[in-house]
Amino acid sequence: MEGKSIYDMKVGDIASVAKTISEHDVYAYAGITGDFNPVHVNAVYAANTIFNKRIAHGMLYAGFISAVLGTQLPGPGAIYVSQQLRFLKPVYIGDTITAEVEVAHRDEDKNRVRFATRCRNQDGAVVAEGESVLMPRRA
Repeated sequence: MEGKSIYDMKVGDIASVAKTISEHDVYAYAGITGDFNPVHVNAVYAANTIFNKRIAHGMLYAGFISAVLGTQLPGPGAIYVSQQLRFLKPVYIGDTITAEVEVAHRDEDKNRVRFATRCRNQDGAVVAEGESVLMPRRA
């Protein structure tokens, strides 16, 4: 399986993946990372926050952006150089998140591609946005 080279992509190309956040996902992420912030794992605690219930870890669903970049656009062989991200709205257990990446700029001389990145919930609201820079595989 081979990903796209810089020459295979054009500005405006888009790819996405969607996943529903489960309770298992939140607990598995907490266990893997050690982030047991009670706003994620304790319903009683979370009920007394501005969110009124538990929220998913932002980096959990931000990982869906990595999944799109690593498997679709540009795909296997690409190297993640940087990620800038803003979290705009909470994501709750049961929300379906669609991560989308869009080619925003290509620099053939440096073999770098900048992607606009977004995560939307099932209602279409943007819950996170930013940009990634990747070094795609060599042609």
